[in-house]
Amino acid sequence: MKLIIGLGNPGEKYKNNRHNIGFLVLEKLKTEITNFQLPITNQFQNPNFQIKNKTKSEILKVRDLILAKPLTFMNSSGEAVKKLVDQYKVNLSNLWVIHDDLDIPLGGYKIQKGVGPKVHNGISSINNALSDTDYNRVRIGVDNRDPNTRIPGEKYVLEDFSEEERKILDGVIQKAIKDLENNVSS
Repeated sequence: MKLIIGLGNPGEKYKNNRHNIGFLVLEKLKTEITNFQLPITNQFQNPNFQIKNKTKSEILKVRDLILAKPLTFMNSSGEAVKKLVDQYKVNLSNLWVIHDDLDIPLGGYKIQKGVGPKVHNGISSINNALSDTDYNRVRIGVDNRDPNTRIPGEKYVLEDFSEEERKILDGVIQKAIKDLENNVSS
């Protein structure tokens, strides 16, 4: 079983925040899958995310792949991730966590195993819950702050993307999905 988790905060208030990039990527990935553009597709149990209280997440299962959006807030992501890993008996080498990263400028991303941003409370929560750091991370760059008027990261990630930033993100999300597809399929 392979598990792709997009991090974010639940609720309408946070829907377009920088911190919710994981949810945005999963929604785009879901669209790609439901349009049958990815080779991992075929049989859907249901083409929409379903709330699973036992795992504190919304999930979408496609054969041996699970897409999940934790219903916990970002700083408590580890609780849901641990439940998902245990419930579906996922080996950490088959876990990908998609999250925002202020160490990477807007327009960039990295897929790395065991490497994350200097400070990210969601990732720290996951590391603590799993007692391990050896899983895959899809680090999507969101930093587009003016160096002269740089606001604190905690405040910045809870702000919405601008229309201009969303255009840049669309391209980055497409590239990250293609790269993720290659990594998950191998």
